[in-house]
Amino acid sequence: MNKLVVSLSPHAHGTDTVERNMRGVIIALLPALLVSFYYFGLGSVVVCLTSVAACMFFEWAITKYLLKKEPTLTDCSAVITGLLLGMNLPSNFPLWMILIGALIAIGVGKMSFGGLGCNIFNPALVGRCFLLVSFPAAMTVWPTQGQLMSYTDAVTGATPLSLMKEAIKTGNAGLLDKLPTSMNMLLGNISNGFGAGSIGEVCALALIIGLVYMLWKKIITWHIPLSIIATVLIISGLLHWANPVYAHPLQVILSGGLMLGAIFMATDYVSSPMTHRGQLIYGVAIGFLTVVIRNWGSYPEGMSFAILIMNAFTPLINFYVKPKRFGEVPANK
Repeated sequence: MNKLVVSLSPHAHGTDTVERNMRGVIIALLPALLVSFYYFGLGSVVVCLTSVAACMFFEWAITKYLLKKEPTLTDCSAVITGLLLGMNLPSNFPLWMILIGALIAIGVGKMSFGGLGCNIFNPALVGRCFLLVSFPAAMTVWPTQGQLMSYTDAVTGATPLSLMKEAIKTGNAGLLDKLPTSMNMLLGNISNGFGAGSIGEVCALALIIGLVYMLWKKIITWHIPLSIIATVLIISGLLHWANPVYAHPLQVILSGGLMLGAIFMATDYVSSPMTHRGQLIYGVAIGFLTVVIRNWGSYPEGMSFAILIMNAFTPLINFYVKPKRFGEVPANK
C-alpha cells in the first residue's frame, strides 16, 4: 500500500548546483582566456592570476575573520569574480591596483551585502568601475598585440572605440576607414598600432564560443545576451544609416567589452531579473544605455556603466513582471 507523504518543498530535484554552474562559466571563459594569453602573453597571465588569487584571498579573509563564517571558496564564485575583473583590465595594469580592485569587488560589491546570492551589483563590475574612476590613466592605456614577454614596458595605442568616439566628436567619417575590418575584430586580430582593449574583449569569436557552451549546458538562457546585442545592432544601424560618422553596426558590436559584458556579466544570476520577460526588458535597456554612453558620454565604453545601472533596476523589474500566484484572483473581480 502506497503512503501519502507530506513534505516541504522543493518536491522536484535537479542536478544543478552553484558549484556546477560556476565551473561551467569558468569553462566557457577558457577560449577567451587562452586567446588573450596568445595575443598579450605574460601581461595577461600576470594580471589574471593576480586578480583571481586576490579575490580568493579577500573572500576567505572577510568570511573567516569579519563575518565569522565558514569560508565558501569551494563554490568557485570568487574565481569567476577574479577572472572577470582581470579580463576587464589592460594587460599592463599595475599589481597593487589589481589588489585594490579585488578588495572593492569582493569586500564592497559582494561580501558587504552578505555574500553570494545577496549582492545587488555584479562584483567584478563594481571593482572595474571603481578602478576606472580612481585610476583613469592606468585603466585607459591599452597595450598592442604581439608583445608576448612584455608587461611593464608594453607599447600602447588607441582602441577602435576611441577612434569611433573621435569620429563622432570631429564629424569626420573618414577616420572610420582606419578601423579593423569586422572579420579581424571577430577573430581578435586588432593590428595597425591599435591598442586591443581589455584582456577579455580582444576576440569576439572566443566569447561567442563561450556563449554557445553556456546555452548548451543551460547555464544561462538567450534572453539577456541576445536582447543586448540585437538592441545595439538595431540602434547603431539606424545611426549609421542616418549619418556615416557613426560606425558600422557590426564593428560596434564586435568592439570593446560589449560581447564580454553581454555574455558573462549581464547574465549574473543574482543581479539580473528572474523572469524571461524581465530579462528582455533588462537586456534592451542595457543595449540602449550602452549606445547612448558610447556615442555621447565621456567614456568611449559604456557597457560596464549600463549593466550596473540596470542592476539597480532589477528589483523593480522583478516586481513589475512577477508572475501571478497560483489561484490568485485579479483585484478587479
